[in-house]
Amino acid sequence: MTDSPTAADIHASTTETMRAVVQDGYGTADVLRVARVPRPTIRDREVLVRVHAAGLDRGTWHVMAGYPYAVRLALGLRRPRQPVPGHDVAGTVVAVGADVTRFAVGDEVFGMASGSFAEYAAAREDKLALKPAGLSLAQAAAVPVSGGTALQALHDAGRVEAGQQVLVIAASGGVGTFAVQLARAAGATVTGVCSAAKTELVSGLGAEQVLDYARDDFADGTRHWDLIVDIGGNPSLARLRRALTPTGTAVIVGGEGAGSLTGLGRQLRAVLVSPFVRQRLTMLAARERATDLERLRELIEAGSVTPSLDRTYPLEEAAEAMRHLVAGDVRGKVAITV
Repeated sequence: MTDSPTAADIHASTTETMRAVVQDGYGTADVLRVARVPRPTIRDREVLVRVHAAGLDRGTWHVMAGYPYAVRLALGLRRPRQPVPGHDVAGTVVAVGADVTRFAVGDEVFGMASGSFAEYAAAREDKLALKPAGLSLAQAAAVPVSGGTALQALHDAGRVEAGQQVLVIAASGGVGTFAVQLARAAGATVTGVCSAAKTELVSGLGAEQVLDYARDDFADGTRHWDLIVDIGGNPSLARLRRALTPTGTAVIVGGEGAGSLTGLGRQLRAVLVSPFVRQRLTMLAARERATDLERLRELIEAGSVTPSLDRTYPLEEAAEAMRHLVAGDVRGKVAITV
């Protein structure tokens, strides 16, 4: 728990409006703008967080772009029902709901909150944890979605074990940088796949070998892996299977260009094929759990995992941050600071 909020914090938490990034429709980063919007109210099991930083990831891009189109069925056909983007959050608790027991006013927390590109965000108690000691709030904001996804990909879906050979495709991205470190922490030997410009980053995170996706073919038959975590690539199932050991596991986390309707074509084919082969082919639909955040906090405080924060952008430059992400220039994560 941190020091009590200042008088300015308390005054701000009771005002009716706040600054936030908003989008009035789907499209490119040009749809993002800063406006004043109503400050969120909280329910009995929610807390109000004064946002210090909010992480930016591909999921936020999908919501902004409304792509694949199934996103619009879930979030709103013509425009998102939640006009404020952002999901990763780190900040200070300024109010708690009547049934909240895990947090108090003044606690520094990190986790998931819809509409985190704003001065304040309402978050469910079971989607937050206390901020890891030793991390800045900007660093903490880079952890929740990407770190939780990597943790589930390796342990829940991948069933990683010590001594295994693990391949991480798209190892320099938000999820990938966590996956490399988490696989190492589990006792595996890690190979990362990324662009030539980012090999030093991935090697520094603990990958024993780093492959340049433009030059090196991980499926050339010269080496096989017990577990492949495919985050941002789009290799065919046949290529993934060629790179696996005879009883290895491939976990498909994502992949751009995998279909404009659902974006899940390759994942669904993997699930259908898996029962008929010795190898295990599966997909990950990540869940948001405080238990994952607490496990990540333990690993971070132990020095086993460190968020790779490329840079931060002020709230007013959220559109520019999104352009940086879409261009593929980000090494790890970027964060929006408030």
